Amino acid sequence: MAKSESKTPKKSPAAPKQAKPKPLPLDERILAILGRDPARSLSAPEIAQMIEPEGDWHAQLMPIRRAAVALMLDGRLVIYRKGKPVEDPEDFRGVYRLGLPKDE
Repeated sequence: MAKSESKTPKKSPAAPKQAKPKPLPLDERILAILGRDPARSLSAPEIAQMIEPEGDWHAQLMPIRRAAVALMLDGRLVIYRKGKPVEDPEDFRGVYRLGLPKDE
């Protein structure tokens, strides 16, 4: 009797995997989002949802706050509270918005 051949398809050679682009650091992502419309300010939840549209964006809120404080101390971002820039970025409470510094 003849030996029957296997009917399973042969695997084609694997295509080389493309490297995923490395995500930007959080502070650069925040600045990029704000840079889309420099005249507009955004809340931390709005930014978090843009960073993590399908995942748990709530987990991004504290890291965004920490990054915002560091960016404001560097003069690259403004933290607004009730429409006015906060005086001390390391000591503010409540709802806040983030925006790019205005050229004056």
